Amino acid sequence: MKAVSYVINNHDDFKNSLVDIEKAKPTLKERDVLVKVQAISVNPVDTKVRKNSSEANNRILGWDAVGEIIEVGPKVTSFKVGESVWYAGDLTRDGSNAEFQAVDERIISLKPITVSNAEAAALPLTAITAWEMLFDRFQISETDVGSILIIGGAGGVGSMALLQIEI
Repeated sequence: MKAVSYVINNHDDFKNSLVDIEKAKPTLKERDVLVKVQAISVNPVDTKVRKNSSEANNRILGWDAVGEIIEVGPKVTSFKVGESVWYAGDLTRDGSNAEFQAVDERIISLKPITVSNAEAAALPLTAITAWEMLFDRFQISETDVGSILIIGGAGGVGSMALLQIEI
C-alpha cells in the first residue's frame, strides 16, 4: 500500500521529513477492522508526535480519519464490511496517512451520513476530547441544570463542547 512516512526527526528539515513509501497492508488483530482510508485531517497530535518522537524512521502519522471497512477480524462484532466509519486512531499503531489502516473496533463509530468524508475526518479527536472533558471529567449528565462557561468556544474542542451540551 502507499503511505506517507515520517522518516527524519530533524525539526530544521521539515521539507524532507515526510516521504512517500510502499508498505504491506496492516495485519489485523482479533478486534481490528481494516479501513480503506478515504479522508484524513491533520491536528496537533500529528505535530506533537513528530516533535517528541525519538524513533522517527518509517512512522506513519495521522489519526483522524474516515473510511470504508474492507475486512474484519475474527472477533469483531459491531461492524461489517462495507460500512463507513470515522475515528481517532491509536497513537501506538500506524496512523491514517496511508491507503489502509488497521483499527480496533472499540475506537471507531459509524460515520454520520449527513456530513461529507472530509468534514467527518476533521471531527473525531476534537469531538472525543470535548466529550471526555464534559462527561467523563466534569461528569455532566442529562439531568444537570445550570450554566457552563466555555472559554475558546470558537476553536475545535470548544465548538464541539458547545454542540454536545446543546446550546
